[in-house]
Parts: sequence; structure tokens; C-alpha cells
Amino acid sequence: MKKVIKSKKRIYICHTYYHAYIACLKELNLPESGEGALRGQASLMLSSLSNDFGSLRERAISSGLFAEVISYDEKPESFFSELSRFHRDRGNLALNMLARIKYTKMMGRLQAPFVPVDLREYEDIYVFCDSDPIGYYLNAYKIPYHALEDGLDCIRYYDTARYDNRGHFRLKAWMAERNLIFIQNGYAKYCLDMEVNDISVLEYRCPKYIEKPRRELTQSLGEKEKVTLVSVFLDNLKELEEKLSSGEGHEHKVLVLSEPLCDLGTRERIFRDIIEEYGKIEGRKAQILIKPHPRDVLDYKKLFPEHIILDGKFPMEILNFVKNLVFDRVVTVFTVPSAITFAKEKIFLGEDFMDKYEAPEIHRQNEQIY
Repeated sequence: MKKVIKSKKRIYICHTYYHAYIACLKELNLPESGEGALRGQASLMLSSLSNDFGSLRERAISSGLFAEVISYDEKPESFFSELSRFHRDRGNLALNMLARIKYTKMMGRLQAPFVPVDLREYEDIYVFCDSDPIGYYLNAYKIPYHALEDGLDCIRYYDTARYDNRGHFRLKAWMAERNLIFIQNGYAKYCLDMEVNDISVLEYRCPKYIEKPRRELTQSLGEKEKVTLVSVFLDNLKELEEKLSSGEGHEHKVLVLSEPLCDLGTRERIFRDIIEEYGKIEGRKAQILIKPHPRDVLDYKKLFPEHIILDGKFPMEILNFVKNLVFDRVVTVFTVPSAITFAKEKIFLGEDFMDKYEAPEIHRQNEQIY
């Protein structure tokens, strides 16, 4: 492969609004002006694999935080019918691993026509979810990159690398380090390092983990930076403020964060139960706001017309930067709420709560690692 000059500084490859939020924070923490100015020189690449980013691209361009914002039509495995044959169980570890080696190489190379830029031109590549096809591509073409934890402390609750590779993990990790197969989250050969929020809470350690607490990214933000951040993710701030300052029970507010859990019918029951259990403050009904997860397709406006349904297309952490916004309570199922500063009380329901709605083995993945 012909050597390519690294003419560009860095690129963030994002699959979710939260990824884009962290990318913005990283840029906002760089010097804006002067001899060492670095802010605004990065590229932001938004993958359409699992999210519709709507008008985020246009707002990110207008913010001045990035030199360019690129749309990426990343293709899922199901797009390539020729890959399906590699998933047949051959009844033998050696034969299964041989099939996986062939799959890994083919998966990476099939992605090439859809990657919109030459990633070899960048000095630093940051990938929030290298378990997606982009990870296979980078390793197939021997392009070094930095991995970042997909969500806040997400490996603590769901170690996808270990879960996806249950059984003979040491052998598989050895093979991944030699680029024979691919394993996400720090085990791939061309992954330089893997940023995690808090190493101390992780049961299994990867040698490439480096601790970079996400809270440090928000501590030095000034008012100007906060306004910029809000402008990237909220295009209806005035409308939101009007909703929050009126209506029955608005003196006390409860925010419920939805998630794409179970089937739609069960999902509706989950959030009705949450509102029933946690929707009162000091014995009185509070103003209920539901923020749909970006991938949640349940029609909350139709099913919960008595409550305020927020736009799902922004990371909930953005509410930290809306002036004078205070909730009495925020309730989540699996979304880690520790980064929230706008709520007096944070309730994380977790696995015990979900046991009531689906078989425990569906959501207790870490307990099945061996």
C-alpha cells in the first residue's frame, strides 16, 4: 500500500449523539487561539449505521468546532449476503476459528467502498464503537486508531468484548492481537489504546485501557463553551424552556429516560410502571417529562399525551448546560446517570428491575462471561 502523508490532525468517528457530544467536549477542551491553538482542526464523521442524526451535521458545521463534518453510510453485516456462510457452526473449534479468520478479512475489505475519506491521512483517529464495521475496516487496512468507551461506564455493565467471545477468550484475544480475528474494545492489533471512564469499576482489565474520566471534560467549560455545546444539540431551546415553566405540577419535575427495551408492548408497560412508581414528589403528581432514546421507536407522544415528550435527538447530558434547569428526580433503567448534574435525585433501576419484564439472561450479560 502506497504511503500516505498524514495531512490532517484528527477525526472522531461517531455512531450516537453521545459520541458526538464527547467529541465536542474534547474539542472544547483544546486551546481556541494563540500559538498553540488546536480547536476546530478536527473532522467529525457521523455514521448512519444506528442513528439518524437529523440536522446535527448542519449545527456542528455552524458551531466552528470542526474543520469538516462528514456523513458516513456505514454498512451492517446484513448488507453483504456473502458473509452469512461464515456463521455456520462447523462443530469444531479449529474449523470455526478458520471461518472467523476468513470472515474478519472479508468484513473489513467489504467496508472499503463506503468509507468516505482516506483515514490514513489523519494523525489521530478516535472511534467510539469499534465493534461496528469500521473496526474491522481499520484492522483490515492496518490503520492505527484510539478506541473510546461507547457510553459512560458501559463496560462495567456490559463487557461486549468478553461476552461476544465467551469460551476460549485467551486464545481469541491472542489471535486478535495478531490481527487474525477482530475483537473490539482494546483487543485488536491496530487499536492503540482504549479510553475508559473508570478502570476501578471494571472486573476484567485490558492492557490497552487508559483512564480518562468523562467529568474532566466538563469541569473547565466557560459560559461561551456551554452555549456553543447547547447550540450544537438543541435547536428548540426556547420552546423547551416555555414547556418547563408552565403546566400542571411544573414546580416539581421528574425526567424519565427511555430506552429501546423488550418488545413495544412491554416497553410501554415498563415506562407506565416507572411513572406510576416515581412520578410523585412529596405525595403530589409532578410534571413528567419523557426523553426518548434516539433508537426508541415507541410513539410516546401518542401513548403518553398527558406528559411532555422531549426530542429524542440529543444526549441527555446537554440538559446540564441549560441555565436554571432543575429536576427533582431523573429515572433510568440502564442509562448510567452519574454525569447528570441537573437533578436533585438520580434513580438507576438496573438489572433487578428488568428481571420483572424479561428473562434475566437477556440483560445480565456480564454474569454469563466465562
